[in-house]
Amino acid sequence: MNGSPGDGGAAPRRGHRPPGAGMPPAAGAMVMATGILSIAFRTAGHWIVSLIALGIAVAAWLLLAADFARRLITARSRLEADAHTPAALTGVAATAVVGTRLALADLRPAAIALLVLATVLWPVLLTAVLRNRGRRMPGAVFLICVATQSIAVLAATLATTLRAGWLADAGLAVFCVGIVLYAEALLRFDPRQLRTGRGDHWVATGALAISALAAERLASSGHWAGGGVTVLDDLALALVAAALAGYAVLLVAEVRWPRPGADVRRWATVFPLGMTAQAVLAAPATLLHPLGRPLLWVAVLAWLATAAMSVVLLRGTPERR
Repeated sequence: MNGSPGDGGAAPRRGHRPPGAGMPPAAGAMVMATGILSIAFRTAGHWIVSLIALGIAVAAWLLLAADFARRLITARSRLEADAHTPAALTGVAATAVVGTRLALADLRPAAIALLVLATVLWPVLLTAVLRNRGRRMPGAVFLICVATQSIAVLAATLATTLRAGWLADAGLAVFCVGIVLYAEALLRFDPRQLRTGRGDHWVATGALAISALAAERLASSGHWAGGGVTVLDDLALALVAAALAGYAVLLVAEVRWPRPGADVRRWATVFPLGMTAQAVLAAPATLLHPLGRPLLWVAVLAWLATAAMSVVLLRGTPERR
């Protein structure tokens, strides 16, 4: 992605990627967006569309993995430099989101492998990002929460299918870390991004939505009963309400300060739109569920528009010499 989500610096000239830079961070955000749409379509009962989206997400994830392996061998210094930016955490989140969808499809070995991979990458990349965080950061700073909660969601989903209580306990611990990291990101987020952000400012509400989904999955894991489930359900509802409030604020900001022009950072907008739809569809309060369907179709329209825009931008990218 051209300058975001993640680095907070000035965006480089459109279409220009330094030698050895590999795939842009937008690729990770695209996998996240497509993966969560697949999950939301499944929740809404649109199985065929869900499987199509899953196929796209898996194919894109495999390209990301191949690019990562290539850079590890041929451009390790550039890879290490990128690892210090929040954008690096899209790899963790993309891996866990795809793993969650595979777990829901009962492809347990693949889901377990992706959980292990995401869990191994998470502390390494999170530590690097936290060591290099600054003040007045773009919305990509909330990826420290998103990546963490994506692991909690996958752990809770597998805890349900495998009936593994220890995975639920681990997921709860990661969930609590994610809540703390959201507070940390909020303190460092630059509010001016509501006016100037080019797409990744939406991650602020996406982090709330994925936290809500993590709480809901933990509550439905079957590991706790009575008061424990009630607390998790209440947390899920509170986080869904906060995500919807953030959604409304960001939508008003988009209308008040329009951002014309193509920018691949919009993939970082699509993921929060889809994640909010899924969080509402899965919310403990069934009265909210009808709202999830229109939110899902808004996310679908945003996905289609961003995909078309990305194709146009790629066609306009000059070839490397």
